Amino acid sequence: MAQIDTGIRRLLAIPAVYDYFQNLIGANALRQRWIREVLKPFPGARILDIGCGTAEILKFLPENIDYTGFDMSPKYIEAARKRHGGRGRFTCENVDGFGAAGGFDIAFSFGVLHHLGDEEARSLFRNALRALKPGGRLVTIDPAFVPGQSFLARLAVSRDRGRNVRVPEAYAVLGRSAFPRIKVSIWRGTLKIPYDHAVLECGA
Repeated sequence: MAQIDTGIRRLLAIPAVYDYFQNLIGANALRQRWIREVLKPFPGARILDIGCGTAEILKFLPENIDYTGFDMSPKYIEAARKRHGGRGRFTCENVDGFGAAGGFDIAFSFGVLHHLGDEEARSLFRNALRALKPGGRLVTIDPAFVPGQSFLARLAVSRDRGRNVRVPEAYAVLGRSAFPRIKVSIWRGTLKIPYDHAVLECGA
């Protein structure tokens, strides 16, 4: 995983600080829009959250789903279990180790791919495909460099903790290593600070 964890960014490893910062920049509003327009969970859906962090997204997901989340940070998983233990299952794993369990209707990664090198990202896509049932979907969202991007948005995206922010098509190329069908959307001005995202919807 390629990310900056020095200086002030080291504080983001603390779950409470990470969640406060996410809320401060408007990540919760982004989560709600993304759930409504892209994730589209349905009653009884088995959902896999790849890189779940503290699983704050569960606040905005319906109660009648079957949720599994994993993250490589023991601190984040501990926080997720304390806050949301009754809503799902949480394990400490990385993107290379989650493909064994299958049968999910939807898998998603919210802000994960830009923390991964190319080979790690391809592993995420391959394992996600194995984790899905036939007809299942993987959806992702990550900061991106996009055409016509404002100077402030480009600056903010370039300073992200994840060191592998890409152009939208570069995310799609990685996804096509596993998924034959990928829809790419560009979301501009998605946070309270100037910021742009690439959204992928991947189907087998």
